[in-house]
Amino acid sequence: MNLAFIPSPSTGVIELGPIPLRGYAFCIIIGVFVAVWFGNKRWIARGGKAGTVADIAVWAVPFGLVGGRLYHVITDYQLYFSDGEDWVDAFKIWEGGLGIWGAVALGAVGAWIGCRRRGIPLPAWADALAPGLAFAQAIGRWGNWFNQELYGKPTDLPWALKISEGTNRVAGTYHPTFLYESLWCVGVALLVIWADRRFKLGHGRAFALYVAAYCVGRGWIEYMRVDEAHHVLGLRLNVWTAIVMFVLAVTYIVISAKVRPGREEVVEPDLPADGAEDEVDTGSSDGTTPDDDAPSDNAPSEGTPSEGTPSDEASDAPAAGAKDPEGDGAAPQKADRS
Repeated sequence: MNLAFIPSPSTGVIELGPIPLRGYAFCIIIGVFVAVWFGNKRWIARGGKAGTVADIAVWAVPFGLVGGRLYHVITDYQLYFSDGEDWVDAFKIWEGGLGIWGAVALGAVGAWIGCRRRGIPLPAWADALAPGLAFAQAIGRWGNWFNQELYGKPTDLPWALKISEGTNRVAGTYHPTFLYESLWCVGVALLVIWADRRFKLGHGRAFALYVAAYCVGRGWIEYMRVDEAHHVLGLRLNVWTAIVMFVLAVTYIVISAKVRPGREEVVEPDLPADGAEDEVDTGSSDGTTPDDDAPSDNAPSEGTPSEGTPSDEASDAPAAGAKDPEGDGAAPQKADRS
């Protein structure tokens, strides 16, 4: 008999009148806010402007949510499109089911759009966001605790997770793989922060380090999970995905360090204020640039001062008192490919 364990919540939903407050959604939302807040601090520290991370996140977050859900539905299509299943459930994101691989992939597309609109490099923005994204994953994993999902094999360890009887699950105590991954993500975030300070990572290498480190932990955690999953050559699909992403991330770090060493000196160029273009435009209306050495039509001839114009000596001397006007295993459970 296991005397010590982690209890699961009796319900993942709190009814606030007619409005259901879902623990899974809360964890996702809190994670997004933490990622944007921390990413903004890192962006400002690298010379960027406050608010830029949030502006781009407006594009990245919706794309990421769609990508995460698509990855889950595609890799677990049998849960929604097989006999006896309701395909409408594929849209019930609040019940769980966000694949991090799809979220990062499609979220990067949204971030790319946002970065192009702001005229900043995507790799620099991704480097600033990387540890915050890992913290967001750590928080988001607790949404699986509210839904009693993503647990591992049965165990009687003191930190075992107690699961209650329910749909597609059997009561018992299991490895809290959601907790393992949450703690691993915190470690990944700290690793990226340390490495970025130590080695001045730039041009997307901090983000690539986050991907590589996360894949290492995700690989061994997948072995402990007992939810349904597709297998390829005896390995769960997510294990293969982690292996491929790890290789790509490490390859990028190596090649990028050789091709573009160091860190970006400018991550966000200063945009001219409205109307500044007119003030600094020295070209004429036909696109030609005036020649400073060529006299204008109204300029006096050399050596003949114009009427009412003081001599050079007089013009060079400031008037007395003048001022500058400028002023300067065991139990089956519903799969979640998160």
